[in-house]
Amino acid sequence: MGIAVITGAARGLGLEVARGLARQGHTTIVTGRDRAVLEQAVRDLPGTARMALLDVASDESVAAFYSDLAPREGAIDILINNAGRLYDDRPDGFDSEAADILEAINNNALGAWRMMQRAIPMMNARGYGRIVNISSAMGACDSLGPNSVPYRASKAALNALTLIAAPACRSGVKLNAVHPGWVRTAMGGAGAPRTVEEGARGILWAATLPEDGPHGGFFSDGKPIEW
Repeated sequence: MGIAVITGAARGLGLEVARGLARQGHTTIVTGRDRAVLEQAVRDLPGTARMALLDVASDESVAAFYSDLAPREGAIDILINNAGRLYDDRPDGFDSEAADILEAINNNALGAWRMMQRAIPMMNARGYGRIVNISSAMGACDSLGPNSVPYRASKAALNALTLIAAPACRSGVKLNAVHPGWVRTAMGGAGAPRTVEEGARGILWAATLPEDGPHGGFFSDGKPIEW
């Protein structure tokens, strides 16, 4: 088993994915911005787990995370880019502030890009790696609508960056985007139809793909969907 890093893993979907990987025997590193919540998350996880403070929207924070990782774990086997959040919505999406859209893209899309830029060379050097970008069907081109504009734009950008980064992966390294569905978390709300266990299932599938598994695709519950 290997080293699995999960961003935005203090609670909800990220924590459930960390729990699933820990049960499979992976050493899990849960990351986020709240030390107290992360410490509780680590206590709740089985197996070997540790926490790391990480703000994926910050170049400096990402650089510091990888600098600390190198002497302790050496390299990453699995990277789950889960960190992300919703932004204030407006009745008419065309009224969305450019600053809100920019902030959403920086956090929800470029956060994953920062992580991939450092993880992919590590994985290429070892000939193995699995990267999963947690996206959303709300960012699919045929689903773009006038609401939740910052979030939709950020997930569309994440999908684009997944496709752009995929050719940088060498043999043995697989990168895919996953739509987990509308999940009952603090972000998804109590009215969401899916449990965190159901949402995590497709992510865990992509995180543990066999050698002949897909690469550079967009999936929901292990099945390909349109970008």
